[in-house]
Amino acid sequence: MRASRGAWAIAFAAAAAVLLAGALLAWLNLRGEAPVDRSVPEGPPPREQVERGAYLARAGNCIGCHTATGGAPLAGGRGVDTPFGVVVAPNITPDPETGIGGWSADEFWRALHNGRARDGRLLYPAFPYPSFTRVTREDSDALYAYLRSMPAVAQASAPHALRFPYGTQAALAVWRALYFRPGAWRPQPQQDDEWNRGRYLVDGLGHCAACHSKRNALGGIAADGELAGGLMPDSAWYAPSLASTAEAGVQDWPREQVVALLRDGVAAHASVSGPMADVVFDSTRHLSDPDLAAMARYLGSIPLRGAQPRPAAAAAGDSFARGGALYERHCASCHGERGQGAAGIYPALAGNRAVTMTVPNNLIQVIRQGGFAPTTAGNPRPFGMPPYGELLSDAEIAAVATFVRQSWGNAAAPVSTLDVLRAR
Repeated sequence: MRASRGAWAIAFAAAAAVLLAGALLAWLNLRGEAPVDRSVPEGPPPREQVERGAYLARAGNCIGCHTATGGAPLAGGRGVDTPFGVVVAPNITPDPETGIGGWSADEFWRALHNGRARDGRLLYPAFPYPSFTRVTREDSDALYAYLRSMPAVAQASAPHALRFPYGTQAALAVWRALYFRPGAWRPQPQQDDEWNRGRYLVDGLGHCAACHSKRNALGGIAADGELAGGLMPDSAWYAPSLASTAEAGVQDWPREQVVALLRDGVAAHASVSGPMADVVFDSTRHLSDPDLAAMARYLGSIPLRGAQPRPAAAAAGDSFARGGALYERHCASCHGERGQGAAGIYPALAGNRAVTMTVPNNLIQVIRQGGFAPTTAGNPRPFGMPPYGELLSDAEIAAVATFVRQSWGNAAAPVSTLDVLRAR
């Protein structure tokens, strides 16, 4: 009898603990939420608000995730690979059945600000609401008006493909309790309007931290990892640190060169490729000069942090020599015998920080897949690099990457065949 009572007591305590944990998680995920008005406005939104929303949608690069290759704009369907499985971007056209046509402005605001869907479900942070929570209500309403003005597309959103338990609301509730707090945009009074505008665009709508941050094993931004660089699991590219001048930090750049890179995709000593080329093409090239200048101002003010690269060991065996022969055969005609490039046409490799970053993925990806800057008004006929992934073996890609990283004053670590395999 005593054993039976003890078992019941243990079961009761366990159930109570579960209920208390559930109540705590519910409170952590619901706090700060205001009551939602579910009424949908009738008639077309004001033209000025739609135009503002269209601009803000470009600033937030909504089309980049919510449009599948070859698909209708904003109709969803693009899968985003994560370490936990695939999250599929939903249809955000105003179709009432498969899109957001039945959403109210409050419900749309709640999705941006609190990361919660119309039906109350928690949203996955592949939708970067940890950044969008800083978007103002005025801008949220303008985005909502713009999306309502778009052609409705009847296209049901595909289900996510997440491994257990990551696809459960319970796991997501735990993640949010650990890593998400609804925020609000508060200008820093000690800074001027331009700096604050740049911060709003970079940290809020632009959601730069979503890619350019180090993540821990649970997918949260690591301690001191915001804007410190991170691998992009959906592409194996590396979004370099914005807090290090050895990577993508622009703290020592003239501001006009930062503006040029964001607007044109090329600057005096740099060009964009890979996922950042898509960002320039779909987003930043459409922004106004004052907004680009504000972003450049803020990016240049990000505090420098992170360890300096250590001196690298020389390549072992004949890897360097084999890489030199491959470079002479395939690369020197464009990039020069001494990696000097051709001004305005082919980038220099000598002293190029995109080549010497500690994480070699981007150099590997450019060799494998080719490198293509976006077509912009400031660079209407960009020169591209052809892909060599079908011509060179993984070992040869590693050798030529090593040669480039250790020649003409470059002093980065050698690249191994395993590095190339990991970057696939």
